[in-house]
Amino acid sequence: MSALEPFGMTLLALLAMGVSTFLMRAGGYWLMGHVPLTPRVHRMLEALPGSLVVAIVLPIAVKSGAVAFLAIAAAAAMMILRRNGFVAVIAGLLVAVLARSAGL
Repeated sequence: MSALEPFGMTLLALLAMGVSTFLMRAGGYWLMGHVPLTPRVHRMLEALPGSLVVAIVLPIAVKSGAVAFLAIAAAAAMMILRRNGFVAVIAGLLVAVLARSAGL
């Protein structure tokens, strides 16, 4: 086994991941190029980012408990009030830090 073999396998794995990522993205664009944008499809595409956020965040929140729910509620409230994602993230982080420091 030569010294370059692990490097070569790592490079091959990175190349394979890059190609597969490109093919998945390009395939999605190609597929959506063949879907007529009816009002129903348009509504579905508009709702998709929120659905993905819920699908990612909810399991984490359930596993993390009350602190996570408080932080998510604070972030959601700030997003509604300020319409600024950065401010919402900062508010959620601050609530999480304060709740953890309070012993929750």
